[in-house]
Amino acid sequence: MTSFLRGTTALAGILIAGSAFAADLPRRAAPPIFVPVPVFTWTGAYFGINAGYGFDAGSNSDRYNLPTGSVLNSGGTNGVLVSNNNNSLEGFTGGGQVGYNYQFTPGSGVVVGIEADAQYTDFGNKSRAGTYTFTGTPGAAFSAPAATALLPGNEMNFFGTVRGRIGYAFDRTLVYGTGGFAYGDGGSGSSDFRTGYAAGGGIEYALPTDSFFNFFKSSAVTLKVEGLYVNLEQDGRGARSVFNPATNVIALSPSARETEFAVVRAGLNYKFGSY
Repeated sequence: MTSFLRGTTALAGILIAGSAFAADLPRRAAPPIFVPVPVFTWTGAYFGINAGYGFDAGSNSDRYNLPTGSVLNSGGTNGVLVSNNNNSLEGFTGGGQVGYNYQFTPGSGVVVGIEADAQYTDFGNKSRAGTYTFTGTPGAAFSAPAATALLPGNEMNFFGTVRGRIGYAFDRTLVYGTGGFAYGDGGSGSSDFRTGYAAGGGIEYALPTDSFFNFFKSSAVTLKVEGLYVNLEQDGRGARSVFNPATNVIALSPSARETEFAVVRAGLNYKFGSY
């Protein structure tokens, strides 16, 4: 009986010691939870602001169709006057834009979209003198001593565009081309509304979330640099000429003119949805 009790006590000691040793062993770690890294996509609507500078891109010449009996043309056929001048169509431009992009494959791939913008412009001049050539029968104005032509200015106050965009994204960098409809005020001292086209291209970069300049602290803030060519056609209602004999000045309004300028601008966009 004594031997049985001793054996039982020894077995209990061994079991207790084994349990304590097992408790000291490291536990098996749980498998890690897989969290996929989000891939940036350009898909989504956006809005933003821009500012830049416009440069005259025209031929600096205007064509005036002068009807018979006008102060410049007394002959039996319509005359044509072509002026060569400096349009000085340049200055500050700034405004805002809204648009939508769609990227076919997240990460890198083709991106298509549409964008509309409206711009304030501060360039052009209200009137300017110019040299000219005349085809026709000169009227009384040309016989006046030292008569000069005072040409209407090519001043502009606003323009806007509605354009398509297509490009290729290298992750957060997008290189694109753009083109479409353009409109603007008439300039030339008139309030005419003119239409035409615009074309250009640019590069856009989506700021990382931890970027100092990403004040929204999201992946949806982008910066862009863009160049745009704009061509607007004035209506062809015919030239108007007024001669002031006291000053020997001929004031002209052209029958047709293309307003051409290029804009280089930088912009900032906020895109709805971070990814």
